[in-house]
Amino acid sequence: MIDDLAQAAADRGLWVATAESLTSGLLASRVGAGSGASEWFAGGVVAYRTEVKENLLGLTPGTDPCSAACAEQLATGVRDLMDADLAVSTTGVGGPDPEDGHEPGTVFIGWATRESAGHHALQLEGGPEAVLEATVDAALSQLLAQIDAD
Repeated sequence: MIDDLAQAAADRGLWVATAESLTSGLLASRVGAGSGASEWFAGGVVAYRTEVKENLLGLTPGTDPCSAACAEQLATGVRDLMDADLAVSTTGVGGPDPEDGHEPGTVFIGWATRESAGHHALQLEGGPEAVLEATVDAALSQLLAQIDAD
């Protein structure tokens, strides 16, 4: 999938960025391993602390960090920060235990282009490692879908 993403972004001359809470840099690592990444990957931000999300990525104070609104704001914030054409974000609960009233595997993938933003909600099964891997795969799929939508 990363090869398809690399080709699509490069062919269209797009800059891509990532913002991660849940995946702790796994997504940026996978994206950065794509062919010719220096020509299309603007960079990424890993932000766990709510204050970092607010101060660096523009998360509205009081926003639930495990929500569609958070995912969209993180994607929009990193897109602006990196001056990218397209950004994706990951947030949620990896498990194994619930967190702040959210069940393990509750995940939100956010995306933002220069014209719009949105999200995709997931309820994933398995332990933390499986949830993180499935989240990265879903984020890559979302990036590819947004490129194909343009």
